[in-house]
Amino acid sequence: MNRLTLPMIAAAGLALSACASLAPYGPQTGSGGQGYVEQRIESNRFRVTYNGVGAPGPVAEMALLRAAELTTAEGYDWFEVTQRWTDGRLDSAGGLRPSVSIGAGSSSYGGRYGNYRSSGVGVGVGLNFSGPSPTSTALEVVMGRGETPARPNAYDARGVEDSLRPRL
Repeated sequence: MNRLTLPMIAAAGLALSACASLAPYGPQTGSGGQGYVEQRIESNRFRVTYNGVGAPGPVAEMALLRAAELTTAEGYDWFEVTQRWTDGRLDSAGGLRPSVSIGAGSSSYGGRYGNYRSSGVGVGVGLNFSGPSPTSTALEVVMGRGETPARPNAYDARGVEDSLRPRL
């Protein structure tokens, strides 16, 4: 393998993994697309889902941001996440992932001019060029007015918007 082969393989893998990336924050565009979807369950209870690709963290932040936006749009001050679902692999970001395999084998051949036997051990190094895989986060939230409750899953909606919107 010459000196240029490995860098070319790595560049091709990065190019392939860049084909599927997390779309800009916004509503879901079409069935199976990326973005947020919300469903009213009760007057102050919603299910907010964000569908994306890649690492679960940014997708979860986008779902939290949408819950905060929806809370203020509905005239509430805070929301509490009562249920949370995340769908996706921990390594959903994809990219270049090396793998190593070891194998052993033997074979024999008996022919007209004699017998032949061989055995050996092999070591292989492979690269997985898979791109990012689908990830989604669904939050069921209850909204309220006034002071934010002192509970771990209760959030001040404006504080979440101010914190997350500049990063996305």
